[in-house]
Amino acid sequence: MQLTKEEFKKRLERKLDNYFEEDVKSASNSDLYAAVSAIVRDGYTPQWRRIRIAETNQKQKQVYYFSIEFLPGTLLKSNLLNLGWLKTVREALADLHLDLDKIAAAEPDMALGNGGLGRLAAAFMDSLASTGYTGNGNGIRYKYGLFKQKFVNGYQKELPNDWLKKEDHWEVRRESKSVLVRFGGKVNMVDDNGWMTPQYEGERVVRAVPYDVAVVGYKDGLTNTLRLWDAEVPPEEELNYPTITDRRRVEDLTSILYPDDSNYEGRLLRLKQEYFFVSAGLQSILNYYTKDLDNKDLTKLPNYVAVHINDTHPAMAIAELMRLLVDEHRVDWDTAWNITQKVMSYTNHTIMAEAMEKWDVNMMSQLLPRIMQIITEIDRRFCVGLKGHVSDDVIERTRIIKNGQVQMAHLAIIGSHSINGVAALHTQLLETKVLKDFYNLYPDRFNNKTNGITLRRWLQIANPELSDLLDETIGKNWRNDSDEMLNFEKYYHDTKVLHKLSDIKLDNKKKLAKFIKERTGIVVDPTAIFDVQVKRLHAYKRQTLKLLHILKLYQDLKAGIDHPKRVVIFGAKAAPSYVFAKQVIKVINETANMINNDPDVNDKLKVIFLEDYDVSLAERIIPAADVSEQISTTTKEASGTSNMKLMANGALTVATMDGANIEIKDAVGEDNIFSFGLNKDQVYKYYAEHSYHPREMYENDAVMKKAVDALIDGTIPNCSAEGQALFNNFLGDNEQFLVLADFEAYLRAQAKIEQTWKQKRLWEQMSLVNIAHSERFDVDKTIERYAEDIWHLKKLEVEKADR
Repeated sequence: MQLTKEEFKKRLERKLDNYFEEDVKSASNSDLYAAVSAIVRDGYTPQWRRIRIAETNQKQKQVYYFSIEFLPGTLLKSNLLNLGWLKTVREALADLHLDLDKIAAAEPDMALGNGGLGRLAAAFMDSLASTGYTGNGNGIRYKYGLFKQKFVNGYQKELPNDWLKKEDHWEVRRESKSVLVRFGGKVNMVDDNGWMTPQYEGERVVRAVPYDVAVVGYKDGLTNTLRLWDAEVPPEEELNYPTITDRRRVEDLTSILYPDDSNYEGRLLRLKQEYFFVSAGLQSILNYYTKDLDNKDLTKLPNYVAVHINDTHPAMAIAELMRLLVDEHRVDWDTAWNITQKVMSYTNHTIMAEAMEKWDVNMMSQLLPRIMQIITEIDRRFCVGLKGHVSDDVIERTRIIKNGQVQMAHLAIIGSHSINGVAALHTQLLETKVLKDFYNLYPDRFNNKTNGITLRRWLQIANPELSDLLDETIGKNWRNDSDEMLNFEKYYHDTKVLHKLSDIKLDNKKKLAKFIKERTGIVVDPTAIFDVQVKRLHAYKRQTLKLLHILKLYQDLKAGIDHPKRVVIFGAKAAPSYVFAKQVIKVINETANMINNDPDVNDKLKVIFLEDYDVSLAERIIPAADVSEQISTTTKEASGTSNMKLMANGALTVATMDGANIEIKDAVGEDNIFSFGLNKDQVYKYYAEHSYHPREMYENDAVMKKAVDALIDGTIPNCSAEGQALFNNFLGDNEQFLVLADFEAYLRAQAKIEQTWKQKRLWEQMSLVNIAHSERFDVDKTIERYAEDIWHLKKLEVEKADR
C-alpha cells in the first residue's frame, strides 16, 4: 500500500484522537510512537494475512529457526524502511514540526538477546522475509530479557530490564495456538495394543502461549513471523499450583535470558527454558502440519519443514521431535529417526569446547525423564551402529552421554543432516580440530556459511547520510542489490566524494560526542580518532589487550611522547557469573576515570565505557567509528559481526586473522586493513607444546612490563584486587588467550594506524574501499546459501500488495 504524506498526517490525527483523545500538538513522544506504530501495523497486517493463506495453499517448505536469542532492536524505523515509508513518514512528521528520531526513541529495545548470536538470528528473520522465503523464528518472550547494565563505582551491576512495562505494539497473542509442556515426574512405558506408550506420573504441566511478531520484508518481500513463547499456568491445572510461589515459578520460566548458571537452580532454570521453547515450537509445527495442511503422512515432513538449531541451546529439538513422532504419532523408531535427521540442521557458533553445552544426566533425568530416555536410546543406537567400523576410542569421543553428562553438540551433530560453521576459518577448525572425529564420520554433512549483517539497517537506518552519498554516486539500486556497492570503489580518486565521506563521518562523530556528553558528562573531541570495541565482554575477545594499549598510550603521554588524539569507546556486558569479565570492566572504568581526569593528558586521550550496550546504542556508535577493534585470540572467534557493521560504515579494522576478519582482509586487500598477531598454526603450537611462558616476554620487554605493572603498582586507583587478578591472568603459564604474545605486534599495528591517520586522503580512500566491499557480508547472500544448500527452500509466490 502506497502512503502519501497527506494520508499519513490524516491517519496520525485519527489514531491520536481515537487512542488518546488528543491532537498532534499536545501528544507526547510516547503517544506519538504508539500512534505511528498503529499506522505501521495497519500497513503490514493485510500482507501478513495474505502470506499465511499463500503458505497454506502452496504448501511449500518452510524453515523454522530455533534460537534462544533474538535481538531485533527497535522495530519502528525498520518496519517503516521495509514498507517503503521511512522517507515519507520522516518528512510528514517534519512538516508537523516533529522529529521521527525522537519519537522512535520512545520504543524500548526488545531485550531478547545478548550479542552476535541473537543479532544474527534477527538478521536472518529480516533477510528471509526480504528475499522471499517463508521463514519462522521460534524463541522465548522474556519478560525482562538480558539485564540492564549499570556501573556503580566502576563495577557492573545487573538490573531487571523491564522492556515490557510499556505495551509492546508489535506482538499479537495467539491464545488458540497454545500448547502444554511437561516437566518432572516419572515416566512408565506401558504396552498399548503392542505399542509402548509413556504414562506420566506426578509431572508439572506448563502452558506455552505464543506471541507472534510480524517480520516485514524489504519493499516487495514477505511478511513472516517470529513466534515467542510465554509460560502460564494452564487453567485446567490451577489446583496443582495452589500458592503464589508455585505460580511465580511458572512465570520465572520466561523471565530472564541466561539466568545465573553458577548455581544448581540457575542451571536447572536454563535447562527448563531450553526444553520449553523447543517443545512448544515443535508441537506448534506438527499441529500446523497435521491439521492446517491436513497431512497425516509424517514421512513427508522433511518435504515441508526444516528446523534449524542455532547453536546448542535448542539441541533438544532432536530428542523432542523423536518423542512427538514415536509417542504421540506412533511412528516407528527407525522411520522417526530418518524424518528427524532430514528435518534438522545445526549451526555451530563456537570453537571453545567449554562453550558447547553439557547437561548433568541426573538433572536431565529428573526434569525431563522421557527426553533422557530418548537421548539414551539415540546414544545406544549410535554406539552400536559404529561398533566394528571405527575404533572404540572414536566411539567414546563422539558418543552423546559420557562422564555423567549429555553432550548437546554431539546430539545436534548426530541428529542433523547439516552442520555448518560461520566463517571459513571456523569451519576449517571444526573439521580439522574441534569436531574432527565427527567430520571423519560425516564429511558430507559439514559446510561453511559465513555470517552476514542486515546492510539495510546498518546503512539506511543507522547512517542515512552515507546512504544518500551512495545514492548520489552509484545510484539507488544498491539498496536492493548490494553487489552494486562495489561500484563505489570507482570513486577512489574522487576528491569531492572523499571529502563528503569525511564530512559524513565527522558529523556522525559530533552526534556521538554530544550523546557521550549527555550520558557521561565527558567532553570528547570529534576530530580525534574514534577507536571502538563493542561486543560481549569475554577473555577471548581481549578487551584486555586494548586496555594494555590504553595504559601504554597514557604512559607515553605522561612522558611527553606525542600521539594523535584518540577516544577509545567500549560497549560490553559481562555475564552475571563471569567474575573475570566483571573484573575487566572495573579496571577499564577506573583507568578511564584516571585518564579522563588527568590534566596532564588534557584531551589527547579519553576512554569512554558506555553502559548498557544494545542495538540502539550500536546504531549511534558504529557510524561514528574510525577504528574497528577485532582483536580476539586467533582460532577463538567463530565469525564476528560487529566487524562487518563497522566496515560497512567506513571504519578501518585492526584485526587478528580470526573468524570473518580473514574474509574482510580478502575482500579489501591487505593494504586496507591493519592485521597483526599470531596465526592459527602458531596458536595451536603453543597449545600442543604447552610452551607459552608469558613471564619471559614480560621480563624481557620493558614497554610491556611497564604497561602490565600499571595494574599492580598503584598507577590505577580503586582497583588493586581486580588489577592483581588481571596481572596474574596475563602472566599465568600457558594463559590460553595469549594476550602478551600479541602485545608487541598490536602496538606495531596501532603505530601504523597513527601514521595512516596523518595521511587524511589515504584514510578516506581506505574507508571507501571498506564500504564498497562490505557487500560481501550482506546477510541476504548468506540466507540464499542456507536456503539452497541446507534448507532446500523455494520462494513463495505472492500477489504483490499495492504499496
